[in-house]
Amino acid sequence: MRALISPYTFGGTVTVPASKSHTIRRLLMASLCNGSSRIENPLESLDAQSCAAACRVLGAEITEEDGDPRRWIVRGRKPGPGPETAVAAEPLHIDVGNSGTTLFLVLAAAALGAAPVTFTGDKQIARRSAGPLLEALEALGAAVDSNGGCTPITVRGPWKGGRASISCPTSQYLSALLIAAPLAPAGVVSAIEVPLLNEKPYVDMTLLYLQGQGLLNTGTGPGLNSMEAYSRFRITGGAAYTPINGPVPGDFSSAAFPAAGAIISGGKLSLQGLDPEDPQGDKVFFDHLVTMGCKVEWEKTGIHGDGSPWQLRVSCPGPLRGGTFDLNATPDLLPVMAVLAAYAEGETALVNAAHARIKETDRIAVMAAELGKLGVHCREEPGGLFIKGAAWKEKQRANRNEKKWQEDARETESPVSLDGRGDHRIVMALACAALGLPARRTTEILGAEAADISYPGFLELLKARCYA
Repeated sequence: MRALISPYTFGGTVTVPASKSHTIRRLLMASLCNGSSRIENPLESLDAQSCAAACRVLGAEITEEDGDPRRWIVRGRKPGPGPETAVAAEPLHIDVGNSGTTLFLVLAAAALGAAPVTFTGDKQIARRSAGPLLEALEALGAAVDSNGGCTPITVRGPWKGGRASISCPTSQYLSALLIAAPLAPAGVVSAIEVPLLNEKPYVDMTLLYLQGQGLLNTGTGPGLNSMEAYSRFRITGGAAYTPINGPVPGDFSSAAFPAAGAIISGGKLSLQGLDPEDPQGDKVFFDHLVTMGCKVEWEKTGIHGDGSPWQLRVSCPGPLRGGTFDLNATPDLLPVMAVLAAYAEGETALVNAAHARIKETDRIAVMAAELGKLGVHCREEPGGLFIKGAAWKEKQRANRNEKKWQEDARETESPVSLDGRGDHRIVMALACAALGLPARRTTEILGAEAADISYPGFLELLKARCYA
């Protein structure tokens, strides 16, 4: 699908969609417990649908309460041997679509059962390696077969425990093991050593869910024997998850895009549905905005329809300023930070983000290439992206006959064509960049349908015209 976006001042009030990270964790943990959970305001995106489909394959029943897509009832079944098993004796197949989070987290859950479960996905998933996670699962007793660490991947339990060492360029490897290990048979101990961990805030989110389940303690029995260091975990099996109920928080990762669109186009925006106390790492984006010269204000206004009492207002009263930003904990912010950097004064350095190259696309290389089509000077490094901002817009103005352009209001420049490469965050970032181009400079974004992976309706929010 192609999306055509014309520049205009974007602003107003936007309700942020539910968090993908929270939705998938709640879905999976609710599916792994013996009981019924009620998940309110889940993310209705392609990734969430992929996770729900995977959980159904493992035996969960997921329905809409009274036909309302904002309320899901999840009737879970704890995996493992015996009459309560969630996995049938015959082989199973799970297609995760484009959802890497679903692939990694459900891989470990599948290793709890005795039946082989084969995972496939789209072309992007076929290039994303689960190698370190698969090696750890083998060390913990699972049988694994894969295409060099990539899909198709087949995993079969039982989980026998033992010791595993796993480097985590993506935090999802560790979160997968932490969610599954407590459900191993009683008495089975899983010792996990983590010599490398990126994206630490997402592990914090997983640990908070385990804490809510009563599985974080320093004594004996099921749970983590230490939560002080992220380099070593010791987990005893025999636990059981209890139902998870309540609303899913808004997504800071998604909120970054309408905020960036408003800042780039000179608008003012109010965001509803976010919680400043939520552990999501990408909320640091709004600290980055302050560093770049923006105004960011939290206001407690009363309960909105999304259940949050907070409103977040963003604007930029002066020029954007460049800076240096460490994205090790939040590599998903690289595309949106790159487009902000393109409009900022001076050079911006997005550093310590080599793992952004192993997402849906090589996001460092792709953003450098696509911004280059707009005339933005970018320099790639192995672990980051350096962007010289603002000057490219002045050059465009100097090369344009403004008087002739203004006299002929009917004349519109040819659209500039950008390629989202099927990566949802690339598509949304480029859409934001399009809002700040000179008037009547329409932008065409290819592969725009990928935005629905995490933020359905985002392109419509920006008044994009979409074509097959």
